[in-house]
Amino acid sequence: MAIRVYLEGILKERGMTSKELCAKIGITEANLSILRSGKAKGIRFGTINKICYYLQCDVGDILKFDGNLEDEEDE
Repeated sequence: MAIRVYLEGILKERGMTSKELCAKIGITEANLSILRSGKAKGIRFGTINKICYYLQCDVGDILKFDGNLEDEEDE
């Protein structure tokens, strides 16, 4: 995946568990796990907004481009 997810580190820095974040943003632990693992194919802007709000971070803190182009064939 050309977009890397760094949610785990931000959670640890903020002293928040995944379960707590799920409760605050209103998604299931399974869906957050998929996002944290980098296996998510998409995420709603509203969800990103809530994650950033509750973790007091910027989008660039949790999502980073690795410099590569991902082809759909590579999936």
